[in-house]
Amino acid sequence: MKPFLSFLIGVFIFSCQSPKEEARKPEEKKVQVKTLAPISEEVVAHSVLYEANIRQYSEEGTFNAFAQDLPVLKKMGVKILWLMPINPISTTKSKGPLGSYYAVSDYTKVNPEFGTLEDFKALVQKAHELGIYVILDWVPGHTGWDHHWIQEKSDYYLKNRKVEIIDPIDFRTGKSFGWTDVADLNYNNLEMREELRQAMVYWVKETDIDGYRIDQAYAVPPVFYDKTIEALREIKPVFLLGETDIYHPGGINLVSKFDATYDWPGHQLSKEIVQGRRSATNYHRHIQRTNRLYGTENILVNFISNHDENSWNGTVKESYGAADHVFMAMNFTLPGMPLIYSGQEYDLNKRLRFFEKDSFPKVAGKTIKLLQQLGALKNNHRALAAGTSAGSYKRINTTRDNQILAFEREKEGDTLVVVANLSKDYAQFTMPCAGSFKRYQDFKSKLLSPSYQYDMKPWEFWILIK
Repeated sequence: MKPFLSFLIGVFIFSCQSPKEEARKPEEKKVQVKTLAPISEEVVAHSVLYEANIRQYSEEGTFNAFAQDLPVLKKMGVKILWLMPINPISTTKSKGPLGSYYAVSDYTKVNPEFGTLEDFKALVQKAHELGIYVILDWVPGHTGWDHHWIQEKSDYYLKNRKVEIIDPIDFRTGKSFGWTDVADLNYNNLEMREELRQAMVYWVKETDIDGYRIDQAYAVPPVFYDKTIEALREIKPVFLLGETDIYHPGGINLVSKFDATYDWPGHQLSKEIVQGRRSATNYHRHIQRTNRLYGTENILVNFISNHDENSWNGTVKESYGAADHVFMAMNFTLPGMPLIYSGQEYDLNKRLRFFEKDSFPKVAGKTIKLLQQLGALKNNHRALAAGTSAGSYKRINTTRDNQILAFEREKEGDTLVVVANLSKDYAQFTMPCAGSFKRYQDFKSKLLSPSYQYDMKPWEFWILIK
């Protein structure tokens, strides 16, 4: 984690009244308006991250409609709100009726589909009032074909031998990704870098956002981030989530520039466990490996869904079936930061259309209750902290290690024991763990002993508090 400043900003409003008026209305003499303290390591350590798809979150698909549900997010322990790109979308070469959020036509304007700049500022303000920080999805690798740079500053883009602007090239194959609705930016052009940097500065200054999620962070030269991050943090502390990992170009050197990155391998592994191709032992080894490779300063985001997964690879039920809740619990209790995607809390059971309007019903069921309980655990237990203040992770061996992942998280006397059956079969096992605990969901007592034989249903899990 990069160091954050931790201080409160106080805004004071003094009334301009005569002494007589002051005597008559002493309560109006001075009004103090408190704003949200800048984001800090302590906040991030206990944060739940929520990715909001504004277009699809509601039938209206607007900032104002989404803002009405911010209290619902707060009840799930959400402390950082990630908004998918809010910029205007290009129509030239666009895909589908409405185009992709990631085909930006102007970096310093708001998509009128979602509302106005003032509507967006109001959303940020309401989130701040509820103790929720806001980060914007930023697309630094390419723009849409309507962007004014295309006509005015074509040197800002990469070109082929025919001197034609090209769409992005896959670094693994040397061929086009197929993202024909966007034009690839040229990072050898220093003027382009500076203009893009100033656009990022604009949103922090103008709307008081708290950072960025950097789309395709691995596609941008690492040197760009050094000066950019410095410019942003001269304004205020910010949180930066990079879409990359140590297996992308740049490796750990790039990852270390961000406060958090993605655990894509862990996500894929969790789906392979559901398919019966991997085991609880494989999962434990992955956790050990990532803890060793990333260290405590690089927080991994744990997830079972996001906008790409939902639209292109399948819903939570398609990918996880009956194992959905146990892997949600893993996301919250293993080292890292848990992510919730729009609609996951309402058991979103369809793939949201990406290039056209869509929405989903908001019917509260077992999942939202589970996420509220897990959010409270993440927010309030030292043992579940992430980053430099992370609690320890220690596996508890059982007689069925291929099925059962049991582990202890501990910090400063705060201890949680998690036991999960990561298989589709019933499990009987013993484990060398003793003590009296409370179950997270109802605080009823649970006694553990090495002499006990435990029985767990498929995909069952226990979270026990010392």
